[in-house]
Amino acid sequence: MSTLSSAPPLWLRDNCPCAECRDPRNGQKLFQITDLPAGLAVDAVLDTLTADGAPAREVVWTPDGHRSVYADTWLDAHLPGSPAGPGDGRGEDDKELWDAAGLAGRFPEAEWSAYTADPAVAAGALESVMRFGFVLLRGVPVRDRQVLEVARTFGFVRETNYGELFEVRVEADPNNLAFTGARITPHTDNPYRDPVPTLQLLHCLSNAAREGDSGLVDGFHAAALLRAEDPQAYEVLTRVPVPFTFADDRTALVAHRPLIGTDPAGRIREIRFNNRSIGTLRRPAEELDAFYAAYRRFGELLSRPELQLEFRLAPGDCLIFDNTRLLHARTAFAESGDRHLQGTYADIDGLASTLAVLRRKAVTA
Repeated sequence: MSTLSSAPPLWLRDNCPCAECRDPRNGQKLFQITDLPAGLAVDAVLDTLTADGAPAREVVWTPDGHRSVYADTWLDAHLPGSPAGPGDGRGEDDKELWDAAGLAGRFPEAEWSAYTADPAVAAGALESVMRFGFVLLRGVPVRDRQVLEVARTFGFVRETNYGELFEVRVEADPNNLAFTGARITPHTDNPYRDPVPTLQLLHCLSNAAREGDSGLVDGFHAAALLRAEDPQAYEVLTRVPVPFTFADDRTALVAHRPLIGTDPAGRIREIRFNNRSIGTLRRPAEELDAFYAAYRRFGELLSRPELQLEFRLAPGDCLIFDNTRLLHARTAFAESGDRHLQGTYADIDGLASTLAVLRRKAVTA
């Protein structure tokens, strides 16, 4: 039987599930924390049942006499001292970190026809994005703007200064190296935004160019390696804000963020790495020395061949990846070759929401 002795009164009362405290239609709270009486305390605890007959505890509160019923299953899962619940799916503890060899024989992919027809296949593909950081959908119709329809299967398109979609092909007057045939090293897209786009989609319409292969690196894995191999460099890169900038005749964007972002518990949560977009750091000389030593160390680590997952996109392939975790790259190709991708951005919380709904439906089916 669950015990309430360790439960702080304000925490317990704040989680009262009754219809006076929460709207039964949507579960949202109907009170402010300041509405609770001063000196709140448990007056009595009684054995009871929930409305659906499950074992529960009824708490009688003083000084207002309010009554709250908590299912034993809820208490077992949430009382202080119970096992920690799942995170929000964004930190390193919620991921499977990988190198190229670790994905041998289990490359995350799905056929578009199955993805759109079978909720289990769709759930598996979206789970791959949350777990590994990416999935490759194959057999996506090769037509203009189809990448937007892919994004809308799990969320909403995030429009930027590049538009709701962007063309990845050689341009005569490019405002970004991505629109040339140059080699692109592993990087985060749009690190100069706040917030940075969390998901990127790239849909291949044609790829007859020689070279121009795609690559991915698990930035969380690389950061974890840096933490193990060079803790001092890791500490510097989690602490020193970097000015990321982008400007053209219509846009001026700046964001100051560390290369390795962590949550309040110190777990890796975000990577921002893009040599093309780093502005000029303004720090004391000794801090600049420490930063550049750590920055170089991380860059060398990200370039290790064993961390590089390389593959070639074919027409009909659509890559969906976590832009806050994975760094993506491209080998150089002849600008006379025919290589055309269309891309868009989306938000990972929308994908996570769609995945959660698919799982919930699978349980209740």
